[in-house]
Amino acid sequence: MLCYNLRDIEAHALSVEGVLDEADPVWETSDVRPAPPGVHVAGRLSSAGPGRYYFSGTLEGAAAAECRRCLGPAAVQVAEELHLVFAMAGLVEADEDDVVRIPAGSRELDLRPAVREEWLVALPAYALCRDGCLGLCPQCGADRNTESCPCAPAPDPRWAALGGSPPRPD
Repeated sequence: MLCYNLRDIEAHALSVEGVLDEADPVWETSDVRPAPPGVHVAGRLSSAGPGRYYFSGTLEGAAAAECRRCLGPAAVQVAEELHLVFAMAGLVEADEDDVVRIPAGSRELDLRPAVREEWLVALPAYALCRDGCLGLCPQCGADRNTESCPCAPAPDPRWAALGGSPPRPD
């Protein structure tokens, strides 16, 4: 579990080594969850002044996604460096958007919500099953990676103006 006692962090820096698994309740229904065993988190958690804490480390994991071109399964590897600042809710200024707020009165620092957010940001917007994926035929829907289709390539309508005869000078 990626939860740490604030008194322990204030006393000395802590080594963080843990996994945020795909079944953890921190994940929301629409989130792209990691593949088993989950997101591996490693780093160092230390005090950064009264009511402030700093985490420096990495997250690594894999996610199952849908290929953008052929809609088949695609595995996405994620590896990201993390540098997170946490602060008690009363110490955070309104313009400090990059600071993760710790609820007032908390005795623990829970890294899981911040790791979840960083995981979702680190995921690529589009996944491919492989670099040379040919995708689906836009006319008949055949998967061009596994079968050929009789459809002729559709011309790009943006180039249609170039296909006619050149304009005549007046």
